[in-house]
Amino acid sequence: MLTCLLLLLFIIPSGQAWGPTGHRAVGLIAERYLSEKTSLAVRGILGPDTLAEVSTWSDEIRSDPSWDHASPWHYISVDDGETLENTERNPDGDVLEALHRFEKVLRDSESGREEKAQAIKWMVHLVGDLHQPLHVGRRDDRGGNEIEVRWFGERSNLHRVWDSGIIDSQDLSYSELADFIDDPSLPQIRLWQSSDYEQWAQESFELRSQVYEIGDGNLRWEYRYKNWPIVERRLLQAGIRLAGKLNDIFDR
Repeated sequence: MLTCLLLLLFIIPSGQAWGPTGHRAVGLIAERYLSEKTSLAVRGILGPDTLAEVSTWSDEIRSDPSWDHASPWHYISVDDGETLENTERNPDGDVLEALHRFEKVLRDSESGREEKAQAIKWMVHLVGDLHQPLHVGRRDDRGGNEIEVRWFGERSNLHRVWDSGIIDSQDLSYSELADFIDDPSLPQIRLWQSSDYEQWAQESFELRSQVYEIGDGNLRWEYRYKNWPIVERRLLQAGIRLAGKLNDIFDR
């Protein structure tokens, strides 16, 4: 029985972009760049919960069947040779559609507190998702879930390596990770916050070619060394951009 359970854990595809450590680091970085007015507004909606604490809620509810319909909201499929403009969009929604929808909820004065709380939780998580290159993934391998690799000798898949393998191999807590990478310049902050969801997705799409450079699939130090700068930048961009978006919503 134990063997069967372990096998099931391996074959169930990973869907947590960045994993808990990465998502919480994004939330913590975002909190540092909120204006005072925005911080008060978010606190009034979420109560004592921080952005770091709610950043994994959207993955935690996957165990609730009533949220099965939300699975497509975590990603968008764009095959090689396609563009964001001409790709076939999922009629059940995708990460871009969901982010625009939840932003509208937060901007609507008629939205209730619980509705806004869910919208913030989704936005914190989905902004992180959108910055993980394989969440703007290919259809044929389901964003790298079906690309089997070995990560430091252990069986895994490419999506899982990018979700958590690269980050967890640094052996940092989410607060340590946030502290290590949180050093943007003012020009970077202004530039990153001036872009939109579609541009963030395009950046992930353009990073995919390096992500797929896996050789024989035996990924170790060299792959981590080559791709860690991408992980650092994407996590930091996600936190800075999330703060910019929330400031624009609550402190215009």
